[in-house]
Amino acid sequence: MSLAPRAVLVHRTTEYEELVARHGTHGQAAFFLSSRGRDIEEIAERHRRTRRALAEVTAAIPLTWRQTRVERRDLDRFLFAPEDVVVVVGQDGLVANVAKYLAGQPVVGIDTDPGRNPGVLVRHRPADAGALLAGTAGVEELTMVEAVADDTQRLVALNEIYLGAAGHQTARYRLGLDGDGGAAEAQASSGVLVGTGTGATGWIRSVWHERGGGVPLLPGPSEQRLLWFVREAWPSPATGTSLVAGELAAGARLTLTVESERLIAFGDGIESDAVELTWGQRVTVGVCGERLRLVVG
Repeated sequence: MSLAPRAVLVHRTTEYEELVARHGTHGQAAFFLSSRGRDIEEIAERHRRTRRALAEVTAAIPLTWRQTRVERRDLDRFLFAPEDVVVVVGQDGLVANVAKYLAGQPVVGIDTDPGRNPGVLVRHRPADAGALLAGTAGVEELTMVEAVADDTQRLVALNEIYLGAAGHQTARYRLGLDGDGGAAEAQASSGVLVGTGTGATGWIRSVWHERGGGVPLLPGPSEQRLLWFVREAWPSPATGTSLVAGELAAGARLTLTVESERLIAFGDGIESDAVELTWGQRVTVGVCGERLRLVVG
């Protein structure tokens, strides 16, 4: 007997809740903000919109389904099941935060603050939840990026993976590409960034613009293609700058060999969930075999 689907509502603590938790009461939080020229009402209204959205989405879940909620900070401890339907209620970044923990479960993105969020991944309104959960909506499969270290540590991200020093200072490593006959260039830089078409709306896009768009056009979210950039490569007698940007097709890999005491790799801006690397370790980065299944309506 198969289990009924389970709706997993993913949300994050609002800015208002964080303020009240820090200062103890609404009044004290309001005083703190007013002393810095800000009005708490704007933040409180965003909090109320988020709570209304959660209530509306919860009410739209079919009565025969199971349901649960998970806060963003608990995602690394939450066990997703194959029959889950993940409903992200919040910002675009929250979809990226949950993507790495999934294995093919469909994701519905609900925008709690239209006009403030870009709506790249949270494409729907709370009122759409009932129709979307009815199972007739289409799904777009978004490309993800993965980094695999030689000690089997693995990191997956929807937007981009950063490899470099923890504090973004100078990182030393050797960089190589598949098909180069094992050749690698010693580099000193502030890190390497490898991103997807979804990530092309964020960090990767800013670097691409900075370089004048000299590398191939940014990929679409579903394209099996990645872009990579070396940030601020430093030329010296011992380090080069010939490998600073490019693309990776499906199956191609970028290889980084650590020549520093400690480097890290993290995805989608979450430095607290990083893979740690040390002298001599190798990590390869490329298109991930898994994809995010985003419900598009």
